[in-house]
Amino acid sequence: MKKIIAAIILVFLLGGLIFFKKPHKSEGEYLIPVSRGNLELNISAYGEVRPRNRLEIHPPFSGRIEEILVGEGDIVGEGSILAWMSSQDRAALIDIARSRGEAEVRRWEDVYKRAPVIAHLDGFIIHRCVQPGQSVGSGEAIFVMADQLIVQAQVDETDIGKIRKGSQAVIRLDAYPDIRIPGEIEHISYESRLVNNVVVYTLDIQPLEEFEFIRSGMSAEILITLEKSEDALILPISVIRGRPSDEYVLVSGSNSEPEKRSVVTGIRDGVNIEIKEGLSEGEMVVYSIGTLPAGRNFRRGGLPGMGG
Repeated sequence: MKKIIAAIILVFLLGGLIFFKKPHKSEGEYLIPVSRGNLELNISAYGEVRPRNRLEIHPPFSGRIEEILVGEGDIVGEGSILAWMSSQDRAALIDIARSRGEAEVRRWEDVYKRAPVIAHLDGFIIHRCVQPGQSVGSGEAIFVMADQLIVQAQVDETDIGKIRKGSQAVIRLDAYPDIRIPGEIEHISYESRLVNNVVVYTLDIQPLEEFEFIRSGMSAEILITLEKSEDALILPISVIRGRPSDEYVLVSGSNSEPEKRSVVTGIRDGVNIEIKEGLSEGEMVVYSIGTLPAGRNFRRGGLPGMGG
């Protein structure tokens, strides 16, 4: 009987040891490899397509438009004739001559010549304001010209210090959301504006490719690249531990415990971070559950000597 009791006690003690023993497998921890990829630090802005230089063409005097030679979208050079017009006196004389026959009209047309309306810059017509036969005053616009269409965007003052002239951008027009237009920051305004109680600065973004469908006034979203690193070593930001001045990760090593490894980091895009020093491609880094990024390859458990 004593032997049976002793055996029961031994089994109980062994069971207790097994029950209270720390499990080998670390629940909620993963391994994620150091991989290569491209990282960009971007900010977004919203703007509008506008002419870089917008010029209204006015007649040299009041009169009547006799003939129009160009239409919207036509490319013209400085000094090109856009239209012919008559002064009020010539228009009246020609009208009287028409009542007397074609010979009289030709005689007055030879004596009293039409006046040209001239383009004052190299560019294209973005708006034709009149029709042939229409009377115009000297203060009315006949055509509107532009030398080039650009995108103007408003950027918050907190971001303006990160942007430089020549920074790359991608333009997406609301009218053509599937087309990405490469661009470049051409100018940053020196004077601020107050928009909805926010101090903003205006950026001029020049499209680097020409598209016939771009029109003045189109709304646009602009993604501006502040920093870029290609073929960089990357990890999710949340695997980085420590303080900004002393960052490290836990690397899966040959021992039972993961190795603490100091790292030097670079660009971070809000999800991933660039590893400049401290790690090599393919090394496995400990990653805690709950912050696992979508789309990244990982392995559950797997710490050396910890099972699973």
